[in-house]
Amino acid sequence: MKYGIYFAYWEQEWDADLIKYVKKVGSLGFDILELSCAALKTISDEDLRDIRKTAEDCGVILTAGYGPGPNENLASDDPEVVKHAITFYTDILQKLEKLDIHSIGGGIYSYWPVDYSKPIDKAGDWARSVENVRKVSEIAESCGVDYCLEVLNRFEGYILNTAEEARQFVEEVGTPATKIMLDTFHMNIEEDSITDAIMTAGDKLGHFHVGENNRRLPGKGSMDWHAIGCALRAVNYNGNVVMEPFVRGGGTVGNDIKIWRDLSKGASEARLDEDAKQSVAYLRNVFSGPNSDYGIEEEKI
Repeated sequence: MKYGIYFAYWEQEWDADLIKYVKKVGSLGFDILELSCAALKTISDEDLRDIRKTAEDCGVILTAGYGPGPNENLASDDPEVVKHAITFYTDILQKLEKLDIHSIGGGIYSYWPVDYSKPIDKAGDWARSVENVRKVSEIAESCGVDYCLEVLNRFEGYILNTAEEARQFVEEVGTPATKIMLDTFHMNIEEDSITDAIMTAGDKLGHFHVGENNRRLPGKGSMDWHAIGCALRAVNYNGNVVMEPFVRGGGTVGNDIKIWRDLSKGASEARLDEDAKQSVAYLRNVFSGPNSDYGIEEEKI
């Protein structure tokens, strides 16, 4: 498995200096930096080349995540919204190809977060989303990108809340690029068993997000990381494991993720760096198998 972190761990805005974080994560022990497609909407080809070259020079793999807006909703019953969404994803996927990114994940089958003041038509939205994800995933495949559908908790989404639903959805789409994305934060809310959910996703699992029950770094909460690692090994998962911690309030990121208190406890950037470095070392150890492989004890950070 390769281990990564989402750039927004450090940031309060989605549009950030990505090159800074490409350079940073390798030195902290990560293989991967995950970036947001929000920063790619108006990016120039020159900037795409610079980010890709920096990643290559630093030996860092790039992945992408995104929470679509209402006008990018592939489940919409408005043909104009769907048309706009397909155009949007076509542009983004072509940019990911230029960045040598081979995975995009998120609620990229609907929109995020859902506005529950509006009527919900799960059956109708499911059917429309299957049809339109199939179209977009074929574009993704042509760009060499896995199209990974994130299973979200009920407060943020309604189409895919469990691994069982995601597997059914992916099988209905039926394209090679369409895969399941699981996230331990969401699973902790919705699944009867996180390990059983991983087993259900099985060979359809294409991307895996990790974070504690309170969105802190792995090792700083109540998750059973040993059991989660065992389940991943049981399904022969050898893909990306990306941390998605959110610990800083304020800004667009804090507002969108609903961080209403400072989970970092006033940490400086240097402290955030050290915490991330310790967390990825901890997770590599726990997910690798028996502790004797490393000759150290399994302890929370």
